[in-house]
Amino acid sequence: MRLKDTRENTEEAEIIALNVLSFLLSDSERTQRFVDLSGLGPEAIRAGAGDKTFLGSILDYLLADQTLLLIFTGERGLNPERIAVLRRKLPGASLDF
Repeated sequence: MRLKDTRENTEEAEIIALNVLSFLLSDSERTQRFVDLSGLGPEAIRAGAGDKTFLGSILDYLLADQTLLLIFTGERGLNPERIAVLRRKLPGASLDF
């Protein structure tokens, strides 16, 4: 059962990261800030959407900005701490979150 829990958490982490990406891209100011800080263009963002490491970096981006984190989690009724827990389920996670 532990393996199933891990897989489900990984899938949840991927889904949340895709939701964060959609959240970022749904607002022109958030999109511009993300593009400016990441240096990524539309093609790289589209390509990255299917990559677990990229999705992890999306959660890193959100976790690095408390205001953005609270807006995102508030709109979705999520506990902000859940994002940090899910971040650990994707490649490249730091133990700092």
